[in-house]
Amino acid sequence: MPEFRFQGINPQGKLVKSEFKAPSKKVAKARVDKLVKSRNLKKKSLDQKDMYIYRVRKNGKGSIEGEQEAFSKEELERALVKMGYKVDSVKRKWLDLKGGVPNKEVVTFIRLSADLLRQKLPFDQILNLLHEDTHNKRMREVIREIQKDLRDGKEGTEVYDKHRKIFGQFACYMLSVASTSGNMAQVFDSTAKFMERDADFKKNMRRALMMPVIAFIAVVGVVLFYVAYIFPEMAEMFLEFDIVLPPMTAATLDFSNWIQRHWILITLAHVMPVVGFIMFIRTPQGKLWFDKHVIKIPVMGDLLHKTSIEIFSRVFYTLYSGAGQNIEVIRVASEACRNTYIEKQVKEVAIRKMVEDGAGLIESMEATMVFPQTALSRFRLGAESGALKENSKQLAEYYEIQTTYKMDNVIDLVNLGINMLIMIALVYITVVSSEAALISPG
Repeated sequence: MPEFRFQGINPQGKLVKSEFKAPSKKVAKARVDKLVKSRNLKKKSLDQKDMYIYRVRKNGKGSIEGEQEAFSKEELERALVKMGYKVDSVKRKWLDLKGGVPNKEVVTFIRLSADLLRQKLPFDQILNLLHEDTHNKRMREVIREIQKDLRDGKEGTEVYDKHRKIFGQFACYMLSVASTSGNMAQVFDSTAKFMERDADFKKNMRRALMMPVIAFIAVVGVVLFYVAYIFPEMAEMFLEFDIVLPPMTAATLDFSNWIQRHWILITLAHVMPVVGFIMFIRTPQGKLWFDKHVIKIPVMGDLLHKTSIEIFSRVFYTLYSGAGQNIEVIRVASEACRNTYIEKQVKEVAIRKMVEDGAGLIESMEATMVFPQTALSRFRLGAESGALKENSKQLAEYYEIQTTYKMDNVIDLVNLGINMLIMIALVYITVVSSEAALISPG
């Protein structure tokens, strides 16, 4: 989000400065106008922070080029002169393509931070090391900005929330918690584990679904091309000589003619429902409906359900303090589990029962109807033995192992199904072609 600086004069004649973020300059101007009116200020300037390219020299050595954000060209020149540089030029960078940050870069940042924190290295030094070793330009800027904000004494929420689009909502919350936590290394380690599991799950889902879908579309495309274009050219040649076609050849030719006559309707009948369904599940109501029913699908649904409970348990283990009911911990764990229906049930059923009715954690979880009996048993045992935190970690690790094996089985099963489909398509094409080749003119 762009950063702005407002400068004004108050009724006592003193300079007033304020820095803030806004989605656009129009929004920033509206905020400043409101502030000027409410505080009776005289507006002096409203500047947006931009990237500048500078060229400087020092102690008679060669020129040095660099980039730096500043609210104005003059401000950057003064800062460079103050540092002892002779300024050759300062130009605004009109095209500042920062690019995105791959998820792998974020996972690497959090994982290395966790490993170095366990070695008792100060976090400021860790940020220096990661800044030097990170090649992604945007990630380097994010690391440097985090370091600057922490040095300025800003709260963890303020430091990381501005990078929500890069880290994600859950990771931002966890990193902000880590900044005030007594065990920073553990929180970073748990966050890294979550990010790694999330990345592995998405990669496995692509393996399980994307390539089979591409293969399925390719097979269907080949069969349709054969039936609608290649086969009619061959079969209609026999009709010119009044040759009686065999049953399968005749049926395939009729099907080909039907496809050619109604191809627009056939295409719309297949594409429109898919597009409509995708648009529906992108709405809040559609996403909730989809998440509610997807966990009921055999095999794949069970896998998705247990993965969500694994994430819930892992986050619960990381944040649970062992004192009280930890309502905030349960809320954050539900938001991290990647299923809006489970999140809704935890917030509206479990947390409400705990707050309004004074119910216990296990009783409230059971009332949601979204936790498997295995999970409830582990949580109940932990609550009764006073080892709820440890039991939630054991549950997360158990589901991690189980879902990893199940995902491998699902991938093998899907690949088998696609191979069977390809075999059926090849057999069909071979049989129809062989039948047509055996047609006798007599």
